[in-house]
Amino acid sequence: MRYSSVRRKVVFGAAFATSMQAVSGCAFITGPSPAVIAPPPSTLAAENVRFQSESGSRIHAWYVRGRPGAGAVLLLHGVGSNRTSMESRAAFLHDEGFTVLAPDFQAHGESPGEHTTFGALESLDAEAAMNFLRTVAPGERIGVIGVSMGGAATLLGRGPISADAFVLESVYPTIRNAVSDRLATWLGPLGGVGRHFTSTALRIIHSQTGVTEADLQPIRRIGSVRAPILLISGTADRYTPIAEAESLFVQVRSPKMFWPVSGAAHEDLYAYAKAEYSKRVGGFLEQNLRSYSGSSALTAARQ
Repeated sequence: MRYSSVRRKVVFGAAFATSMQAVSGCAFITGPSPAVIAPPPSTLAAENVRFQSESGSRIHAWYVRGRPGAGAVLLLHGVGSNRTSMESRAAFLHDEGFTVLAPDFQAHGESPGEHTTFGALESLDAEAAMNFLRTVAPGERIGVIGVSMGGAATLLGRGPISADAFVLESVYPTIRNAVSDRLATWLGPLGGVGRHFTSTALRIIHSQTGVTEADLQPIRRIGSVRAPILLISGTADRYTPIAEAESLFVQVRSPKMFWPVSGAAHEDLYAYAKAEYSKRVGGFLEQNLRSYSGSSALTAARQ
């Protein structure tokens, strides 16, 4: 009996220590993710541009000119990443004639900033990027592809941003869901214990960034979007489980589409399912952003 009691205490102590390490991990990712960005490949023909955001950051971005009337797409990366993670999407869209803008969020890549805020300050960067794109591509219909935090940034703050079509990939419904799911994933067999430390992690995040849980509720904002939405999520995503993606989709107004990517985790969904991604996402953007009639290489490829 005494042995069992000691064993339970040891197991609980180990679970507590491991959970606190995971909580510290959540707090750690509020830090900046700076990077020196190498020049884009010459085939992309991207220009380095900069513009100011109300987040306080001067945003660095790649701008790729497209065909007049073909539409424009804003590419928004996920947490801890930068515009280079969107390079393959930019290349695919450029090949189909779209104008493309791929920025580094504040505190990411070459855009200065002190803290990652999971879409709060980044929403101001998304708004600034959209305003810049409307200036350099006047008259174009503009869509957005937002990955994880990038998708949340299109909805939060003063958003949703003004776009003609939204592709939202692996977006968390609430920051509580996002933190709880990560604690459970990081702790493996002790995941159930880890979820009990979600509130502690959220308090640490608030103390470091000033952002509250109420500021990070994409599920409360997505119903305000009046443009078409394509929502995408991996069926094996443990950071944003498919059931949570479905709960987000329920709140979306029509017209809307949902693509559960079979077997995909919280990863680059373009790289995971390149051919189907090109067909589904490319077709969705072409349908909603083209301002001229006539066939294109993309249309021909689908026939």
